[in-house]
Amino acid sequence: MTAHTDTAKMPAEYMPEPVPGPRAQALVARDHEVIAPLGRVYPLAIDHAQGCEVWDVDGNRFLDMNAGIAVLAAGHCHPRLMKVAQEQLQRFTHMAGTDFYNEPMVRAAEKLVSLMPGGKGWQVFFTNSGTEAVEASIKLARYATGRQNIIAFYGAFHGRSYGSLSLTASKPRQRRGFFPLLPGVSHTYYPNCYRCPINLRFPSCEIACLDLIERTLFKTTTPPEEVAAIIIEPIQGEGGYVVPPPGALARLRSICDRYGILLIVDEVQSGVGRTGKMWAFEHEGIVPDIVASAKGLGGGLPLGAMIARTELARQWQPGSHGNTYGGNGLTCAVAYELLCMVEEELMANAATVGAYLLEQLQALQQRFPQIGAVRGRGLMIGVEFVDAQGNPAGALADAVMEESFRKGLLVLTCGASTVRFCPPLTITMAQADEAVARFALAIEACVAGKGSAAYDAGLAA
Repeated sequence: MTAHTDTAKMPAEYMPEPVPGPRAQALVARDHEVIAPLGRVYPLAIDHAQGCEVWDVDGNRFLDMNAGIAVLAAGHCHPRLMKVAQEQLQRFTHMAGTDFYNEPMVRAAEKLVSLMPGGKGWQVFFTNSGTEAVEASIKLARYATGRQNIIAFYGAFHGRSYGSLSLTASKPRQRRGFFPLLPGVSHTYYPNCYRCPINLRFPSCEIACLDLIERTLFKTTTPPEEVAAIIIEPIQGEGGYVVPPPGALARLRSICDRYGILLIVDEVQSGVGRTGKMWAFEHEGIVPDIVASAKGLGGGLPLGAMIARTELARQWQPGSHGNTYGGNGLTCAVAYELLCMVEEELMANAATVGAYLLEQLQALQQRFPQIGAVRGRGLMIGVEFVDAQGNPAGALADAVMEESFRKGLLVLTCGASTVRFCPPLTITMAQADEAVARFALAIEACVAGKGSAAYDAGLAA
């Protein structure tokens, strides 16, 4: 394919005014007074949005390559989802799915099960978020196996509640000040061929980093017969949008099978069609024991799910686990419709437009030696920035992210120096072109030393 991203022809009316504008600045100031510290990275103050486009309170228009951190699978305010939500609002919103029954909850679970390997033999536990889905997965794994230990990977992000935080190994600040964490958790190397943790090369290495589980963990600190589960992201999200080499998940599946260990796949960011298949693990042809899902699942509403093989889920006694909002009528009604849309068209669009977007971003790598790697599947793409020695260039990635905002493009960083692209699955080829053109302008400005490397003093405080 040939790109047709001509920045000179970009509509002038879509270039934002200097941002943040006065209304955004005022809102940020009010926020600082009443909202506890969060992780805001640039001062976007949203007013309204549609599809892949966002307008701020000053009227500036932005192209959204975040999708609320991979949440808005169908984009902002999709009319099909809005219609379902409005209809459900007229019926009921909530009736505690842990205590009573409701049609939207059952129908959404039936749809999820139909989209799992085999289309049956799975049961669903609805949660409010990804971290809750991971918590439920940990609890079920321990309950069903009678074992305590869990193995996770360096670079992983599984959430910030105590159990999932114990598995998370993405950034020190996420764990600092919160010890002691959950006992019985070990970490090992994620198979990252761009930055091999044991300095080998694929495929001649034969994914030796995963052999450390048996050769080191099992023989030194973590008896395999006491391991309940291994949890992995099929593509590491916060760790840098790292795609493992072919065969890695199959290798992990075989290790689990040898020792009676459950395999938990965290599909919170990679699932629900984002990689061009319903679940990212499908690219490897493996079947996990438990899947944690959230983000895109609710179509913009807060919803997560733990999906487990029936023989595991049924070991839970009633009351072993529960929550108040899981199975909420409104969120489940929207989730059912969203899953239908993903199955009908959105994951196919993610595969097609994702391949095109990946190709265009890889073309930028030829223009900018500061781009060390471009990787991803479907619409889960990472662009890693490096210095002259090939080391992560985190300051540059941050500067490009900020300058992209000022050029009308919403992106976020992840890992040590990666800018992620996780737009709505409704994105068009033309919007992909616009995104790449704006991204190129941002890189050019930063490389030339003309990018905005810091916020105004008042906003940075």
